[in-house]
Order: sequence, then C-alpha cells, then structure tokens
Amino acid sequence: MTSAPSRQKQPQRVRRQLLEVAARLSLEQGVAAVTLDAVSQAAGVSKGGLLHHFPNKLALLDALFDDLVARFDSALDEAMAGDDVEKGRFTRAYLGVCFALDAEAEAQGWQMLTIALLAEPHLKERWREWVARRSAQFAATDSSPSCLLARFAADGVWLSDLMRSHDIEAPTRAILLQKLNALSLE
Repeated sequence: MTSAPSRQKQPQRVRRQLLEVAARLSLEQGVAAVTLDAVSQAAGVSKGGLLHHFPNKLALLDALFDDLVARFDSALDEAMAGDDVEKGRFTRAYLGVCFALDAEAEAQGWQMLTIALLAEPHLKERWREWVARRSAQFAATDSSPSCLLARFAADGVWLSDLMRSHDIEAPTRAILLQKLNALSLE
C-alpha cells in the first residue's frame, strides 16, 4: 500500500497569506472585492481552508485589524521605551510611528485598513475605541491641545501617505516631524 504524499500543515503561514491577499485585493479592487471566494482563490487556499481561519468576511477584516493594531501598539511601546521625557511621550511615539508607516513593508495593510475603516462601521468603532483607550491611558502626559494637534497632524500625514496625495520630500518630512515633536512638549 502506497501512501499519498502529505504536505506539512503551516496554519500560521496560511493565515498570514490570507490576510496579505485580503489587504492586496482591497487595495486593488476595493473592500467590496474582498469576498471569501476571491481571497481563497487568490491565495491558492481552498475555501474550506479559509473558513477554518475566518468564518466570514467580517472575521477576516477583524483579524487584519487586530494584527495591524497589535503591530502598531508594539511599535508605539518600543518608541516610548526609548524616550526619557515623560511629557508628550505617547504623542512623540505616535508621530514617529505614523511618519514611518509609508516606508514600512506593512504600508499595504494600513492602506487596506484605512479604506476598510471608512467603509465598515464595525471597524470604525473598533478604531474609535482604540483611540479612546490609548488617549485615556496617557491623559496625564499627552492631553494638552498641542499634543492633540500634533497627533491630528500625524493622522493627516498618514492619510496623505496612504492616498499618495502629496509628495513630501525627506528633508521636509524631517522638518514637519521636528516641529510636531516640539508641540508635544508644550
């Protein structure tokens, strides 16, 4: 009796691949194009394999949101750990991470998430909750109008980067970041 060749299962790799394909499809064709059939086909995974990881489209979008926000939180925490000045520390970390997103390999995921946030009320609410939680966590050090203005400006740069609406050269970006970091100390 001969046995069929077996393929080693790699659920984490398959899950990551499905998330990346969902992000790519969303960017190329819009959030509406992110169907379970389209994702499974583009990823080369059976629909059953996809359903094992994500039972529906919302679960897929939630997983992408969770993954990206966890990485964002990790980058923020790392940046704050390297900042000895308590006042405005969260704001400076937020600025640094947002300004770096355009150069990051995961920029595509953030583009997809931003589009999904605009289209999916459930994800918009989850982002609002994240912002409220982090703002409350650092209210003692980062609630000044200047810190809020700096974070709003970072959101604008982030959106500009994602939409490719402005070509901001590196020296200008550095000056913007420097000026916004100065606001965090006011």
